[in-house]
Amino acid sequence: MSLPIVILPGYLEGATAYIPLEKSLQALGFPTVTVPLRKRDWLPTVGGRSMMPILRILDRTVKQTLKQHRASQINLIGHSAGGWISRIYIGEKPYTIHGDIVESEQLWGAHPHVATLITLGTPHISLERWTKRNLDFVKVNYPGAFYPQISYVCVAGKSIFGARKKGSWLAYNSYQITCGNGETWGDGITPIEAAHLEGAENLTIEGVRHSPKSPGLWYGSPEILPLWTKYLI
Repeated sequence: MSLPIVILPGYLEGATAYIPLEKSLQALGFPTVTVPLRKRDWLPTVGGRSMMPILRILDRTVKQTLKQHRASQINLIGHSAGGWISRIYIGEKPYTIHGDIVESEQLWGAHPHVATLITLGTPHISLERWTKRNLDFVKVNYPGAFYPQISYVCVAGKSIFGARKKGSWLAYNSYQITCGNGETWGDGITPIEAAHLEGAENLTIEGVRHSPKSPGLWYGSPEILPLWTKYLI
């Protein structure tokens, strides 16, 4: 039997946007649950603040899933910011850089319970001042595919080339503040080079856009799923 899956939504997104992905994974035989976030749950994190409000709900969901399925491990899927927040959760270093939590709360160190981490369009680096502090914590403490016992799969989309022209400005600006180069390929939000990690199974999928609300294909589209679900345990 496949391990249960927990999906962590992207920044400022609620769980309802991931219901189609959740159902598609269930149809493939994977018991799946999405962390029950609402858009307003993200508000305390805006402006580069602590991700503790999200980590608390993620931890509760993971523990409930392990208990419900009598499992010792899960597959964890993080979309966009959900990917690097998952890396904070997996890691063992106390996430106390914002001074809003004491070490004894232990909302991290989950690596023994994660068999596979799949990140979808996750910016694993950033030059943007509001996100840089959190991402630097991850990058410095857990470089690359840090835990050898975890299978890291990092999925990037190649659908929009950033350019200073109509229709490509959003991609250009997003890529620029993420990796320092706006004229590159990505999914419209995350450039390819930022979505991959050294030592991971790095995939680049043609035609895939960033968000579940994007027109056309995104990472969770039924046609795309076979390209990365084959790495799930």
